[in-house]
Amino acid sequence: MAALRRWVDRDDPQGPRSTTWAEEPVPGRHPARADSPSGSRIPGLFLLVGGGLAAALLLGLAVGPVTLPVGQVVAALLRPEDPALSRTTVTIVWDLRLARSLLALAIGAGLAASGSAYQALFRNPLADPYIIGASGGAALGATLAILLDSPTVTGAAFLGALAAVAVVYLLAQAGGPASAVNLILAGAALSTLLAATVSLLMFLSDRDLMEVFAWLLGGLSGRSWPHLQITGPLVLLGIGALWAMARPLDALTFGEETAQALGLHLAWVRTALVAVATLITAAGVASGGIIGFVGLLAPHMARSLVGGGHGHQLPMAALLGGLLLVLADTLARTVMAPMELPVGVLTSLLGAPFFLWLLRRGAPWAR
Repeated sequence: MAALRRWVDRDDPQGPRSTTWAEEPVPGRHPARADSPSGSRIPGLFLLVGGGLAAALLLGLAVGPVTLPVGQVVAALLRPEDPALSRTTVTIVWDLRLARSLLALAIGAGLAASGSAYQALFRNPLADPYIIGASGGAALGATLAILLDSPTVTGAAFLGALAAVAVVYLLAQAGGPASAVNLILAGAALSTLLAATVSLLMFLSDRDLMEVFAWLLGGLSGRSWPHLQITGPLVLLGIGALWAMARPLDALTFGEETAQALGLHLAWVRTALVAVATLITAAGVASGGIIGFVGLLAPHMARSLVGGGHGHQLPMAALLGGLLLVLADTLARTVMAPMELPVGVLTSLLGAPFFLWLLRRGAPWAR
């Protein structure tokens, strides 16, 4: 076989204490862990990125149309009932900014983790969380809800994303088990059909379509605790489930034949990965609209920091995705204040050139 992973027991005076995936190099290709930093550096990298995320959250709480001193923000977080604090400060921090920043963290982390899983599943560095139709289904669901004056736009988008991916999976199973290629092809075809349907509905409608455009461009304006209470738990559970499947993801990066040789039940693993990643993506898209490039960039950034092993890559991608979207949302609501930019537009404007720069400098995944 061109590539082979094997179980290796770590040496320990007490006997084998843990097992890890090891691999033999593949000619012409970077192995999953060949560019990994030493094990002693990885905890430091996680602490560094985690500290950056905490700083980004604090920045998001402090800046805006009303800029607050960092000390007051920290005091409002730790002692919201303190009578010495201004009630206005507490309201701004707790009612207007905290839930929105945490929601940006949840959506960014979820999109990044889903992107990491899809890139391994499809063995495609350009795979993103929307690759098999989640964005198209969510867009159609949200558009229908808005045009029909339904109060449940978030729920309609969530159900639309799940339904679209379910249809893609059924179509990909025509003639046999759903392969990665069939999933991509069915996803591309259905996404085109759904996008055309959304455009037709907007063309035929004689109503003000600004709400539809705002949702399609992605944004967190007006989002608060109810959105976080729905999205946060789903994303957290989904990322945990993907992390639990880190070893099957590692095996899939070496191809289906290798994964089968290792005893992996491909149909079950593929179905589980698609279901979990779709659930995470649907939860994020339902609350924030279609936000591009976070789920594409963060996995590559994580891979360059901690290597290709998904036990480290998935949590690092989630941290980086949360960091990117928290910073993007803060910039979106401050760079042209009092006007607010759609955060999905901003992530695309900043993400596309950055991705091209990574490609130009020869990132490991591009070699």
